[in-house]
Amino acid sequence: MMQPISDFPLWAAIAVAVFLLLGAILTLIGTIGFLRLPSFYERLHAPTLGTSWGVGGTMVASMIFFTVGTERYVIHEILIGVFVTVTTPITFMLLARAALHRDRAEGDQQVPHKMDLGGTRDAD
Repeated sequence: MMQPISDFPLWAAIAVAVFLLLGAILTLIGTIGFLRLPSFYERLHAPTLGTSWGVGGTMVASMIFFTVGTERYVIHEILIGVFVTVTTPITFMLLARAALHRDRAEGDQQVPHKMDLGGTRDAD
């Protein structure tokens, strides 16, 4: 059974507030970076920061809140954090590779040329 919010210890309320603010600020930074950076490839980095670290702050706040509120350890949020931390960079890497393939196929000159395993440029 959850205890009422009014019965929460001060240290727990401060810790939850700090981690929620930290997660929200990092997510906001990622969002601003996504909106402000000029190219698609540069935009991929900022949301990774926002989702990985932003979710991390929110997850820690949730763990503290429900651990103190139910008086038992609540750690299943770690699985959510691991899932987000692993899948977000992989998803953005696949998006970057797809965009790079598309840009090379269209003949965009601003995209780096494909390299072979020896480190030399392939002839297009």
